[in-house]
Amino acid sequence: METALFYFFGAISLIAAINVIVQKRVFYSAISLIICLCAVAALYLMLQAPFIAAVQIIVYAGAIMVLFLFVIMLLDPFSTAILRDKKKPLAYAAVLLGILILATMVTLLSSYNPARALRNPVSADGGTGSASHFGQVLFKEYLLPFEMTSVLILAAIIGVVVLSKRRP
Repeated sequence: METALFYFFGAISLIAAINVIVQKRVFYSAISLIICLCAVAALYLMLQAPFIAAVQIIVYAGAIMVLFLFVIMLLDPFSTAILRDKKKPLAYAAVLLGILILATMVTLLSSYNPARALRNPVSADGGTGSASHFGQVLFKEYLLPFEMTSVLILAAIIGVVVLSKRRP
């Protein structure tokens, strides 16, 4: 079962990553990136790294992608010429994706064993997989790269907003 789930989430991640590159519309590319990040988070959960999976969802798929989508929406990709004849194929894809997500959730919830989840010794005793250890390493050894990354992302967002602003 774990092998099948690994291949399933790996395939979703790979397909979404390829779709990020080949997609013609930047909004759909960003949505594909969110799907890819969520599939990678599921792979982290399978590796029994819940903290990294939560960070993957909260920080990357949540905060950073919301900022990217905000900047994309400033560029107005939904003009009438772009939206022409897009509704029908997307409706079929949405139904198929909904059924796939529902089947995955039912499979995961039916195979969940709370007793097995509580026996994770690495994250329970404060070892290398704990949130405390990650916090210590992040804010002691990697503080400068962490802060530089946030400044770089902020500069990129400000640059896109300035460049996309229409001049009279």
